[in-house]
Amino acid sequence: MYSLEQIKRGIQNPREVGYELNRLCHTRGGVRGRNPNGTDIIDEDWDNLILLDACRYDYFSEFAEGLSGELEYRYSLGSATKQFIRENFREKTLYDTVYVGANTWFLKLQHRINAAVHHFIDLQNGDYEVEWADEELKVVTPETVSRHASRASEEFPNKRLIIHYLQPHHPFIGPKGQEYLPYQSNSLREVVQMAGKGVDRHIVRKAYRENLERVLSAVESVLPELYGKTVITADHGEMLGERFQYVPIRGYGHPIGVYNEYTTKVPWNVIQADERKEIIAEQPTQQQETDMSSIDDRLRDLGYKV
Repeated sequence: MYSLEQIKRGIQNPREVGYELNRLCHTRGGVRGRNPNGTDIIDEDWDNLILLDACRYDYFSEFAEGLSGELEYRYSLGSATKQFIRENFREKTLYDTVYVGANTWFLKLQHRINAAVHHFIDLQNGDYEVEWADEELKVVTPETVSRHASRASEEFPNKRLIIHYLQPHHPFIGPKGQEYLPYQSNSLREVVQMAGKGVDRHIVRKAYRENLERVLSAVESVLPELYGKTVITADHGEMLGERFQYVPIRGYGHPIGVYNEYTTKVPWNVIQADERKEIIAEQPTQQQETDMSSIDDRLRDLGYKV
């Protein structure tokens, strides 16, 4: 049932109703809490898992020739980071895993879903040396993530390593993105709406490609520093002005509960290694403190509803 406030918002903005109707169709009226075709990434075989936030398979494949490894694809369990974290990490104690994060949804949800890792390197809120693409919104540069991933690889040689970059997810940090879609703490569809009629889906796609090129350059730089088998993938994809399957309005972003090709088909680029890590699970030596209000603020800065 919808609240009176939700009904009012729908009348004021019919496009929001279109988004919601598509979600209801994909989730079979809310019954499907996860993508039924999705892959549990924790159960897959890897020593290092590189997550590109909101990276589509088709766009990634345009740049795949410049990367080592063999490109495949998978479908994500979720169409948004919140759902991806919830469905992959729920009820899992991963003391064999270190998580380097420019996106902190794991910290937001870990207690709620009863999940744990050996150590989380919080680049948005922690006491780490970082470079900001935008300091006010705490947009971490991909080069910063690569630098800390390299350090983590040395410091934790017997742990699986998850490296979560923020890009190609907006805010857009390239020249085209900055010209037409400057940093704003809103969802992508809200950013596009506020940009006005001068900004069409072609500009959005160019800005997205700029983010993708930048993050892939940073990924290439860290690959030689990683030991063992590495997989480059994404938490989910992104709609960049394509039409929804059921109510055919144009969509932007990655609405939770929308399981189409744009939002859930992600790259799975496998880079084999001559030697694998010897993975050892160990309890953390000290409990990490989590400032939930700070995490909420940073997630809102990036356009998330928390």
